[in-house]
Amino acid sequence: MKKTTSETRQYRTDMNEKILNSGFRDFNKFFALDNKAYVSGALTAKTKELMGLTASMVLRCNDCIFYHIDRSIQEGATKEELYETFNVALIVGGSIVIPHLRYAFEVMENIFDETKS
Repeated sequence: MKKTTSETRQYRTDMNEKILNSGFRDFNKFFALDNKAYVSGALTAKTKELMGLTASMVLRCNDCIFYHIDRSIQEGATKEELYETFNVALIVGGSIVIPHLRYAFEVMENIFDETKS
């Protein structure tokens, strides 16, 4: 059974909380470093999220794809910007990215539909 957008967000939040509260400090260090990487600097947060999305598609990580699409849209990314990002991932990764392109389209459409409601 597929999870809804809100169920996926809640799952990520719940599991991240468990991981970060495990007492194993190296997890916390990595998560802090990861979060800091996407803060606006010379590049905007939106640009960094789109870059993360490209890498996630090429690396074929659907959980990461969901996260970066969600964050990109929160940072103001348009469908056209996401399409171009998807295309860069497809060019870099080749045809093996196509199943993840399908997933990315579904996630994007669901999130944009959700924001209309």
